[in-house]
Amino acid sequence: MPIETIKWVPETSEALVPGRIRLIDQTKLPNELAYIETTDRQEVWDAIKTLQVRGAPAIGIAAAMGVAAAVQDLRAESSEAVVREVEKVAEFLATSRPTAVNLFWALDRMKRVAAENAGLDAGALTERLAQEAVTVLEEDIAMCRGIGIHGAALLKEGQTVLTHCNAGGLATGQYGTALAPVYMAAEQGKKVQVYADETRPLLQGARLTTWELMQAGIDVTLICDNMAAQVMKEGRIDIVMVGADRIAANGDAANKIGTYGVALLAQAHKIPFYVLAPSSTMDFSLATGDQIPIEQRAISEITEGFGRRTAPQDAKAYAPAFDVTPAALIAGIICENGIARAPYTESLSDLAGR
Repeated sequence: MPIETIKWVPETSEALVPGRIRLIDQTKLPNELAYIETTDRQEVWDAIKTLQVRGAPAIGIAAAMGVAAAVQDLRAESSEAVVREVEKVAEFLATSRPTAVNLFWALDRMKRVAAENAGLDAGALTERLAQEAVTVLEEDIAMCRGIGIHGAALLKEGQTVLTHCNAGGLATGQYGTALAPVYMAAEQGKKVQVYADETRPLLQGARLTTWELMQAGIDVTLICDNMAAQVMKEGRIDIVMVGADRIAANGDAANKIGTYGVALLAQAHKIPFYVLAPSSTMDFSLATGDQIPIEQRAISEITEGFGRRTAPQDAKAYAPAFDVTPAALIAGIICENGIARAPYTESLSDLAGR
């Protein structure tokens, strides 16, 4: 069972409010399993921005809980004040990271719930918002399990999966997206191996995916990013499974930088390349991946990653956090409702609408 990445911890068993957010500080892994407990909106913003919590679904859950926590701390006397605070906190948290659509989806959901329940008194509305945040988490766990069940059907005994970055339990409420089929296959008694790209520059594959799979007893082998082609050439990879932070209506998928290159390599070696994400990651307002905003990170993550300078002083660098894999390279997009195949402009909307 994957570890719990994020949860809402109420102070009593009678109600969700007052409560606090408890999440794994992923910047400390793999050397230390440390937790952050907070109700402070700035700390939630910082946790999202600095990747203490990361992965599109987990970011959405943290944002929803961040809204609920900030509202409870307001101790408002009127529902109108609660609704205003929800709008204010949501606007603030939306500035943390631009690419993962789940962040904005979760914030919009919390604003909608506040508006729809404005007739409640302040205390009841605050409790209702905490309930919604917990529901976002519970739904994510169920969706990831659904993704895992559909994806595991593609995995045969003894096969090997290549994955990039971390799209496991640490990136979601539990189970993950790209790793969910691996966990489900293990539950079904299948022996499946994983190769994990280290994922430069922040090494989420090395620090997080490898750690997470080892904790779960899954056979995992770590490789440098630039080893993927050779590993494929040697016939060690049967299927590629990656997550996504946003999927456009035509099936173009944004994921951690380096994913596009892995897709090209998979095509060259005739290895099926799958994208796995909940339906909340699909953004039908964007016709193609060209419209997906790409977050730019500090160049220090490249020039002096983890506090040690590895490039000349004042060296220029370019640090996009994501790239977009064209739909033409994707064998299928797996969500909780099933597997979409090309043409994605038709299959994705059908799948999301089930």
